[in-house]
Amino acid sequence: MQVLFKTHYDQDIDHLAIRGERFRILAAVGLALAAPLLIDSYFVGELAIFLVYILAGLGLMVLIGFSGQVSFGHSAFLGIGAYAHSVLLGQGVPFLISLPAAALLAGLVGAALGRASSKMHGFYMAIATLAFAIVVETILGEWTDVTGGHMGLEVPPMTIFGVDLGEPWQQYYVILAVVLFCIWGLANLMRAPKGRMMIAVRDSETSARSLGVDIARVKIAAFFVSAMLTGLAGGLMAHLLFYISPETFGVNESLKLLLMVIVGGVGTITGAIFGAVFVTVLPVAIAFLRELLPTSLADMAGLEQFLFGGIIALFIIFEPEGLYGRWRKLRLFIETYPYYKRATFVRQKRYLKTGRFK
Repeated sequence: MQVLFKTHYDQDIDHLAIRGERFRILAAVGLALAAPLLIDSYFVGELAIFLVYILAGLGLMVLIGFSGQVSFGHSAFLGIGAYAHSVLLGQGVPFLISLPAAALLAGLVGAALGRASSKMHGFYMAIATLAFAIVVETILGEWTDVTGGHMGLEVPPMTIFGVDLGEPWQQYYVILAVVLFCIWGLANLMRAPKGRMMIAVRDSETSARSLGVDIARVKIAAFFVSAMLTGLAGGLMAHLLFYISPETFGVNESLKLLLMVIVGGVGTITGAIFGAVFVTVLPVAIAFLRELLPTSLADMAGLEQFLFGGIIALFIIFEPEGLYGRWRKLRLFIETYPYYKRATFVRQKRYLKTGRFK
């Protein structure tokens, strides 16, 4: 087991205090940079989708994992970002302006939703965010003059400084740069005062308020950052889909994002990455499962949603810390064997319901 000897105060805010973590992160970034040189263009496109889901998962992680709020309608912000970015590009706005503008619009809508639901908790907030997603999907389908309605909207090509980035590897590197920048920014935010306030509100609103934290303002800020990251993911996703429609950003997509955060590991940036891996592989597993099931079950409507809900329930019951929590346990077992104790990871309450203000 590795022991950390701290010799200066800056070590308390280091991103990666353990040397092994630094090596694994550098290896992962190096592999991501070299991926287009090693695999076929089809798989490069799949990796780009994987990166977009990492970004969307980070957005939802800010809300659920770092501020303790619930959202069943985060696909709405994906849709807002995708449509706003596509419409702005269609009006001749440059890519480097339209993408941040679309993310900012999604963030402002998220802040408005956070302001309206700042006094809600649990079931009531879940219903409010679900209703918001349904309303946004309806607006996108009915506002035919701007969004094209249910016929969909063609996404203009990705162009930066007059260079058309139509190749999968070009889009992949653009998305990779955005994702790495957002991971770095979110890691800094979580160790900044605003990020620590979010974590304090998540753990106990009573304790946070006693320390002078403005609960409502922190929740609104969490909604803003969360929606902005998700809207940014939506704008990038639009280029990978080439053609977007309101049904693409329905409730099923919200359920997929929720599955990603819970399965990956709530409250960690790495958990969003693990969850994105799981969500990317899951459709392939479901397609394989359909071939094994009887025809009556394989063709049953809602099978995918049923599996999503079942997986979420199983992880909440048996492994609340998700895949990243399981990885931490496995790593500690290897490092401390044969002195590993099962009681090392005794479950404890992370969120205090008694500490909520109405």
